[in-house]
Amino acid sequence: MLTTSELAAHLGVPVQTIHDLRHAHRGPRGFRVGREMRYRLSEVQAWVEAMEAHDHAADLVESVTP
Repeated sequence: MLTTSELAAHLGVPVQTIHDLRHAHRGPRGFRVGREMRYRLSEVQAWVEAMEAHDHAADLVESVTP
């Protein structure tokens, strides 16, 4: 489990970025423990893999588009 601060450090982004992603429903799934959010490392890994797949698909479209 990662806290919001730990997740931000793990990804190398500011904590505010994690808050912004969560607010926009674009971040990894998390859940509250009291007042603090927690993120399963497996959920974070799946989210990163999904972003990589999306970027790879976009790269393929760009390489085919004249």
